[in-house]
Amino acid sequence: MLACLLQCPSSTLEAQAQDLKALPTGDVERLRTCYDTILAEAEAEAEAEAEAEAEAGNSPRPRRPGTRGCVKQSPTCNLIRRLREHHNEVLRFLTDLRVPFDNNQAERDLRMPKLKQKVSGCFRSETGGDAFAIIRSCLSTRRKQSDDLFNSLVLKFQG
Repeated sequence: MLACLLQCPSSTLEAQAQDLKALPTGDVERLRTCYDTILAEAEAEAEAEAEAEAEAGNSPRPRRPGTRGCVKQSPTCNLIRRLREHHNEVLRFLTDLRVPFDNNQAERDLRMPKLKQKVSGCFRSETGGDAFAIIRSCLSTRRKQSDDLFNSLVLKFQG
């Protein structure tokens, strides 16, 4: 799965360089087929492991006494099921090039407030924390929109 998904960033960068709004249909279908094939193989392997456990007399997920309903699935089965159910969301970056391949930007946006909190222990007041968040949000938005940060701040302070 990792090898399949790591083909995608280079494809999306090429499409963005050509000013396309989405990847060519052939590339999207090829990557979706690869994704679906890998999930099908993973499901078959997980079922085979569960059957082998059952034949050995070991129930991989025993039911707790006094409980009803379905037996809990393994984390592997849950991941496979979620990847299959949410495949459109997982592969959104193939059909909409505005969506990034990873969430590194979201993690970067959270890093500064967490660092500030760690260094100073906490914000002195809720108002101070709110002000910090608003300022960081404005700066991050300006940076993402490729505006001139200095001129934006000058215009903001001039009213």
